[in-house]
Amino acid sequence: MVVVLGTVATAAGAGLFFILPTFHEVVYDPRDPRAVKDDGVVAVEPVEQIETESVVATTTPERPIATTIPNYVPIPDSVRAIYMTQCVVGTPWFRSELVHLIEETELNAVMIDIKDYTGKLAFTTDHPDLRDSVSDKCGARDMKGFIATLHEKGIFVIGRITVFQDPFYANKHPELAVKFADPPGAIWKDHKGLAFIDVGAKPFWDYILTISKEAHALGFDELNYDYIRYPSDGPMGNIKYEWSGDRVKAEALEEFFVYLSQEMRDPNNFPAGVEPPIISADLFGMVTTNFDDLGIGQVLERAMPYFDYIAPMVYPSHYPRGFNGWANPNTVPYELIKYVLASGVQRAVADRTRVPHFGGTPIMETVIVPPTATGTATTTKEVFTGYYTKEVYDPNIIRPWLQDFNYGGTYGPAEVRAQIQATYDVGLHSWMLWAPSNRYTREALLDA
Repeated sequence: MVVVLGTVATAAGAGLFFILPTFHEVVYDPRDPRAVKDDGVVAVEPVEQIETESVVATTTPERPIATTIPNYVPIPDSVRAIYMTQCVVGTPWFRSELVHLIEETELNAVMIDIKDYTGKLAFTTDHPDLRDSVSDKCGARDMKGFIATLHEKGIFVIGRITVFQDPFYANKHPELAVKFADPPGAIWKDHKGLAFIDVGAKPFWDYILTISKEAHALGFDELNYDYIRYPSDGPMGNIKYEWSGDRVKAEALEEFFVYLSQEMRDPNNFPAGVEPPIISADLFGMVTTNFDDLGIGQVLERAMPYFDYIAPMVYPSHYPRGFNGWANPNTVPYELIKYVLASGVQRAVADRTRVPHFGGTPIMETVIVPPTATGTATTTKEVFTGYYTKEVYDPNIIRPWLQDFNYGGTYGPAEVRAQIQATYDVGLHSWMLWAPSNRYTREALLDA
């Protein structure tokens, strides 16, 4: 491309998403149970269940050979999922209600907590690096058998792993935790009293891999990673990252993405006959419209290369007043979802981006430098356009979390269905409903 210096060139394929508003202040946590007022988190005691046989593998110097291989379910063309907490999956009557809801409606998938905000695991394991991490309060001792039952019904099963928010592991390994700057060495905690592992603490990365592999061996078809970020809600002026140091947060987080993707997509890391799992990432909803890292390291273009699906948490109640000119985004769930997902789609399919990222190279253009008054001749030079190359992705790499809980307003059948319809209207075919209470709006769902 040749342009005259000083002339503004329009980047092909840039579209409207390059001029969307930027909001720098991060003031919410989409996974905070306190975001639910009327239908709070249901806390139920798990019922004692029968221990089931775990996957046993014999190892060779080359690659382990599984003695049993779960009957994995292929991913549906359109994933329509609901979320199930650790306590609910360990409570037979409650989880049965949700399975019945899936069977009688358009739903075809469920996401189950593997490792939740406590840092504890929802399934039993004899793995030496994990057995101390098993929850003694919630979870399903029959997780393998329950997954097999779901598979028999044709239900796609996703396991959710809360990553860097992990008070259990932080207390067990304080040397890896995010710290207070003052007093030095004390474990930092957010406003909910929860601790985080430093994103740069690479020894923790292998712990997450171990959990992931054990979960896939149980039968989880997909693994979903949440809280893949730096802290955002707490005494941020008194925080120290001993492992990350002064690293750019977005770069440090992308390094984790690279490592996770390489390890989880390598067939040699799984028993013979077992394919690697599908992997997905939960990101703050505003990653579709922001180009900064929201103060937590999350940037859409830095995540898309490493996951099969990106799940932005685009809950209307979690957008600030005035966003895109709406006095109260809660009153326009259809319009908001359509707007923010259209932005994400355009960024997915674009072949360039203003975001620097690993593998992206600067796009240069040749400009003409006119002669000067002193008599210098016309010349040309290469100038950075402000954009980087980027891989083009299928738009359906975007698979949003939609709101099915009351916060800032009432979310009934009309509000929930409006979000689903907006997802379809931007050309996406998959979605997931988030309700911390695990009570979902049946009237918003189509019959099976």
